[in-house]
Amino acid sequence: MKITKLRAYMTRDKDRPRVIVAIDTDEGITGWGECYNHGPDRALIPLLEYVATFLHGQDPRRIEYLMLYLLQQTRFPPGALHLAAFSAVDHCLWDISAKALGVPVYMLLGGNSRDRVRVYAGVYTAPDPSIAREQFDALNKDWGISAFKLSPYRGDLHAKRWGEVVRESAEYFRKVRETVRSDYEIAFDAHAKIFEPKQAIQLGNALAPYDPLFFEEPIRPENVEAWGDVRRSLACTLATGESLYSRFEFLRLLSVGGADIIQPDICVVGGLLEMRKIAALAEAHYVTVAPHNPMGPLATAVNLHFSAAQPNFRILEYRLPHGVNYDDQKAASDGAPYVKDPYLPKDGYLELRPDRPGWGVEIDEEVLKKDGYIHWERKVGRKPDGSTAYV
Repeated sequence: MKITKLRAYMTRDKDRPRVIVAIDTDEGITGWGECYNHGPDRALIPLLEYVATFLHGQDPRRIEYLMLYLLQQTRFPPGALHLAAFSAVDHCLWDISAKALGVPVYMLLGGNSRDRVRVYAGVYTAPDPSIAREQFDALNKDWGISAFKLSPYRGDLHAKRWGEVVRESAEYFRKVRETVRSDYEIAFDAHAKIFEPKQAIQLGNALAPYDPLFFEEPIRPENVEAWGDVRRSLACTLATGESLYSRFEFLRLLSVGGADIIQPDICVVGGLLEMRKIAALAEAHYVTVAPHNPMGPLATAVNLHFSAAQPNFRILEYRLPHGVNYDDQKAASDGAPYVKDPYLPKDGYLELRPDRPGWGVEIDEEVLKKDGYIHWERKVGRKPDGSTAYV
């Protein structure tokens, strides 16, 4: 079997741009993958066209060889755009390899170590505990989801004395706990907005008495040693890793004891192959994996297969197709812009599809023929003195 062509498509998932990749073979098998949208997303298309020159004529089933070959072409350690492109290529190669054998991808990873994959939903629009309860209950009623993630901040964290930010966050979590069902699990994502580790520790320990599922990414990722200091001072579970890339960066984090849960992104780190290596390092440190997954329904399919096979998997981040807002369940669709049959939760879990080869989903190529690019940029806050805030 030989690779004959790489096709890259610019599309969208509601308000976010998506780059979807197809790799065709001379045996009529096509594999599919999804890039992470770091921005600038349009830069991924010519980059992927360049990457295609190294893949033409190669056997797509030689995944380890091909991914090492691509990595070595960069000469220096690749950055965000390179790894987003490589991730999608890796996804395609696994999809092709599994389809060639007529099996799901997870069967190439030693088989499924679990029968279904638990998910949690990000709910960031709940300003009041009663509204949070309504949103949680709606998700639980419609999809059986019982784990959720909130923002810990009750407004602009730069507009108040830090002690007030901490007090308000703790009081909010206490009220949420008293308002919602006791069996719901609730995590908090601080979105790397805190510059000072001491402040991150204060916030995490204020939330700790109310049993968060985890406290996610309070500080920036660059100073790995600081993560070890933060974790040793926290009374709750610390999760991080969405902003880290290769197994080498995760090894540093794990070596300093910088996380209880790691959150690598399968569309960021270089794909499924690298994700497995990162997870193996975590397993040796008694650390679990909760994949970062804010992407589209194809990325969710890729994550499902990783999660099904990985023994130290914890829980998977999940977005309903179309990026539908969780406070409007009526808008949910049983389809998706470029995936005809996305994985949807049942009783809070994604079910495996053992009778479907590859990723187990069908791509709508007619949708991909239309350039669905939509501009998106991060909301960068400002401090009272006019300087930019961290995101």
